[in-house]
Amino acid sequence: MWNSPAEFFAMEGYALYVWSSFGVCALVLLLEPLAVRARHKLIVRRFQREVMAEWFDQKGGK
Repeated sequence: MWNSPAEFFAMEGYALYVWSSFGVCALVLLLEPLAVRARHKLIVRRFQREVMAEWFDQKGGK
């Protein structure tokens, strides 16, 4: 039990570990969707270039 908000935030001497863990977790939860979106866009662009290259190869061969 904590008698004050200061005691709660101090976490009985473990505040640095506890709050840095929460911070790192929050950062990862924020960055993960951004990284997934960027990777998805990269894959779509590569696929589009590959399809266009095949289309030009087929059109040029006729």
